[in-house]
Amino acid sequence: MKVIVGLGNPGPQYSETRHNIGFLLVDLLAEFYELQFRTKFQGLWTEGNVEGERVLFLKPQTFMNLSGRSVSDLCHFYKVKGDDLLIVHDDMDLPLGKIRLRNQGSAGGHNGIRSILAELGSEKFWRLKLGVGRPPKEWDPARFVLSPFEENELTLLDEVLGRAVKATHLWIKGETDHAMNLYHR
Repeated sequence: MKVIVGLGNPGPQYSETRHNIGFLLVDLLAEFYELQFRTKFQGLWTEGNVEGERVLFLKPQTFMNLSGRSVSDLCHFYKVKGDDLLIVHDDMDLPLGKIRLRNQGSAGGHNGIRSILAELGSEKFWRLKLGVGRPPKEWDPARFVLSPFEENELTLLDEVLGRAVKATHLWIKGETDHAMNLYHR
């Protein structure tokens, strides 16, 4: 069994923001597999068969800074190990359009990841970092990640989500080296 968690904030006011790019990817995957979300584990979750593997999808509804509570609930219930857990989140250190797949690491200033690290007590889980770029100098970083994508960024957003879907499928199949070689551009 594999678990894919998209990070974001609940509520329509956040739905198209940079911080919710993890939700956007998980929504795309669930839509593709015609899966319906339901409430459990302090989040919205669903499951299905993907690439011959049972896969659970989760969108924590605890707000970003407390994402670890939801992730921990699901991981403890199903006894999920870090090798089978993929967290999808925004990353300001990557320009919009770039993605990175990593199997461990620090929070790197991301409060959602910091919460997951604290709740799981380990940094050994997979992350799919989706670049959202840096804010203009006059912007507060928190305000930036809570802002919607600009109209001129939407084509690039669609492209990066398409590549992220493909990288996720490779991760599910255990082809992580192939995914990293193909999509770290």
